[in-house]
Amino acid sequence: MTEDARFEDGRAAPLRLKALDADDLAVIAALTQDAVFPASEMHWDKKARRFGVLINRFRWEDAKADHTKRSDFERVQAVLAFEDVTNVQSQGVDKSDPDVVFSLLSIAFQAGEDGTGRIELMLAGDGVIALDVEALEVILRDVTRPYVAPSGKAPSHPD
Repeated sequence: MTEDARFEDGRAAPLRLKALDADDLAVIAALTQDAVFPASEMHWDKKARRFGVLINRFRWEDAKADHTKRSDFERVQAVLAFEDVTNVQSQGVDKSDPDVVFSLLSIAFQAGEDGTGRIELMLAGDGVIALDVEALEVILRDVTRPYVAPSGKAPSHPD
């Protein structure tokens, strides 16, 4: 008899996820909410049709429900890669200063015809990075060990 995987079973291992549809992407979006990254860590390889970002993501999968009594919240560096990218556009994103830090709020997919579509990365401060794709394929892979979040707090959003 096989047993379903439990959420707790994945705690110690680095994440390696792939999204091939909107439901899969919703999982990756939830895990990357409040990730931060400097402008210098975004790269579009036009020839390979890949857009990648090295993010410092908050480990939502390890955060407890009681945020008030913890001081050991963690972040981890992860690669967030988008495949089959045919065009990249941005609005409200200053790429001229490599030290500016962006905060990722959400990722959404707008389906087009025949599997094509547009992925939008919404950033704090009304910035958006839009990726036109021939097919939805997004990879999230942790690449470092978790570290204690410098703020010691879980991100929060006013209602």
